[in-house]
Amino acid sequence: MALHPLDQFRAFQTLMDKGLSEEDIAARFFVTPAVVKQRLRLASVSPKLLEIYAEDGMNLDTLMAFSVGDSHERQEQVWASLTQPWQKEPYHIRRALTASSIPAYDKRARFVGLDAYIAAGGPIMRDLFTPDDGGWLGDVPLLERLVAEKLAKAAEGVMAEGWKWVEVNVDFLYGHTVGQRRLKAEIVPRTEAEEARYADLSAEYERLAEEHDTGEDIPEEVDQRLTALAAEIAQLEERPERFDPDEMARAGCYVRVNAEGELRVERGFVRREDEPPLEEVIPEGGTPECDVSQPAAAPRPQGGLHRWGGV
Repeated sequence: MALHPLDQFRAFQTLMDKGLSEEDIAARFFVTPAVVKQRLRLASVSPKLLEIYAEDGMNLDTLMAFSVGDSHERQEQVWASLTQPWQKEPYHIRRALTASSIPAYDKRARFVGLDAYIAAGGPIMRDLFTPDDGGWLGDVPLLERLVAEKLAKAAEGVMAEGWKWVEVNVDFLYGHTVGQRRLKAEIVPRTEAEEARYADLSAEYERLAEEHDTGEDIPEEVDQRLTALAAEIAQLEERPERFDPDEMARAGCYVRVNAEGELRVERGFVRREDEPPLEEVIPEGGTPECDVSQPAAAPRPQGGLHRWGGV
């Protein structure tokens, strides 16, 4: 006769305390290691809720939903707040327990990286019973601090290029550059060595892709090589920009995080107050070259803005 899930959990926990591995426990009880891992996860659930489950006060799916968080106090608070039957659905419980957390797919989490967040002492809430897209980051202030520090470091590097100012934010309001002139940049061409490398990489990529275009699964090592080739090719295709140093001295940049969690730098914006005097931009016998067609007022960025350099 199969053990009750709660009895399984207690038996598995006893053996784990004696030093047995999840695989050893699974073999003893003729279950998969995944079942062992899930039952042991019930150790994170409040004993009060385990007792309610043992008395048939909730079903197993509901109990497992509480394992997404480790705070027994918070679990008990959520359970006490469930006054309607529909609120006891697992998805509702998980949503309540993770309401103050940041999902791992959030662009801020992707920008910092889970490894860096965990290394800084940040807790991760995970769900072993349903797909959780990487879990939830429980320490939001820590994440915000790590984001700010990484953006600040990036801003310092951009400022060192010779710009007058740099503004930093996770994101900016639409239209934040209205009323500003954009400098024209020269695209830096690839060197002879880079051109040769680009040709070699492209040829290898095309050869591997053609060899394995058979409709069958691509071997893992080939798939990894194609991914690496594509990444290096993309790096060589994305060319840096070169600006006039005198123009850079009156212009600035915006540093932000894009939707994929990647750093983005928008370079070369001149504010109206930083435009050179009119007589400096009027060629002899000509007309002014500066663009005055845009509105004068520009929306300011969202909260969290930081500035480097001139105002």
